[in-house]
Amino acid sequence: MTDTPSTRRDVLRLATAAVGAAGVLGAVGTAAYLVPLLDQMGSDTTALPPPGAVDVDLTAIEPGQQVMVFWRTWPVFVVHRTAEALATLRNPDLIGQLSDPNSERLQQPPYARNAQRSIKPEFAVLIGVCTHMGCTPQFNPQPNPSDPAPNWLGGYYCPCHGSLYDLAGRVFKDVPAPYNLPVPPYRFVGNEIIRIGENPPSSSFDFNAIQQI
Repeated sequence: MTDTPSTRRDVLRLATAAVGAAGVLGAVGTAAYLVPLLDQMGSDTTALPPPGAVDVDLTAIEPGQQVMVFWRTWPVFVVHRTAEALATLRNPDLIGQLSDPNSERLQQPPYARNAQRSIKPEFAVLIGVCTHMGCTPQFNPQPNPSDPAPNWLGGYYCPCHGSLYDLAGRVFKDVPAPYNLPVPPYRFVGNEIIRIGENPPSSSFDFNAIQQI
């Protein structure tokens, strides 16, 4: 298969039926990567996961790529951000366009209240629901001079009403969406698996406390 240029990197949609199992539904781009079945035997099993928690194997996600899994009924974006993308998150030109650049509104756990809105900078974990009317934003990680917005630096575009977010899920000013994309509770189980739906041992963050989804 011949690679073709795209403003979006490969986007894998994964439907998780239960903890430790995932299946590929489809892909957009030039390649598809099968995420292996997630095996609890190879992870930290010091405590059983809460009901409905979802494990994601990060080794299957290439830099610049996103997968989407489902936790509860919510789509969750898991993004492996590149070094360039991380640098952009601190770009003053971008920060000046954001409505809540410092994550002051309660849309994330305390352990994700930082410039990257994540535990490890390179991996973003975001609820994929626009905070305007609940649409699913499109992944547009590559900078572009005009699409989906002038001088675009990479992030998310909601085609329903034009809301924009950066690659940390921070919402832009003067768009319909009022809040950053929520960050769900999650923790690392070892170095290569995240568990969505469970806080790190030091946190008791309640996802129901966020301002809006």
